[in-house]
Amino acid sequence: MEKLIQYFENVGEENTNSVVAAAAKRALELEIGHIVVASTSGKTALKMAEAVQESDIKVIGVTHQYGQKEKGKWEVKEEYKTKLEALGAVICTQSHMFSGIERAITKKFGGFSRQEVISDTLRSLFGKGFKVAIECAIMAADSGWIPISAETEIIALGGTRQGADVALVLRPAHSNDFFSLQVREIIAMPRAKEV
Repeated sequence: MEKLIQYFENVGEENTNSVVAAAAKRALELEIGHIVVASTSGKTALKMAEAVQESDIKVIGVTHQYGQKEKGKWEVKEEYKTKLEALGAVICTQSHMFSGIERAITKKFGGFSRQEVISDTLRSLFGKGFKVAIECAIMAADSGWIPISAETEIIALGGTRQGADVALVLRPAHSNDFFSLQVREIIAMPRAKEV
């Protein structure tokens, strides 16, 4: 099989529209039924849902847990939530897979957890968006929003700071079976990395 990969010179939101278009195209080519999108406010997930609205593809926006930035507050914007629901997309809210309580222990007592080592390794080698795409796929799997089997493939989008700059075809896995997850294809990613 021969396939082109879209590379970007820079990281960040400026790549979102290209990533969304490439992910939608590849999902249709591979007959993939689920696209997982990292989306703090819901904006990036909405762009993805609009791009595939004429298909049967299910879009799952994965957002920060309540209290990530401000105690008791959720960062999803109501306007995006309403539009996502109208398009049949869902929002998955869960603690970060590669940090959560482990980060609280590190902050209080020092050292690094194994989860943080995995996170830092992915971020250093492949960039933040790559790490985020994998993390969100696991979060969606653990929340029951995507099917898990040896034959299942999904597309996962992640980004550096805001928007999307990475799209991957993955065989997803639950967190307790992390090493079964496979990156099958890189659809798009930045050449430059921000760690």
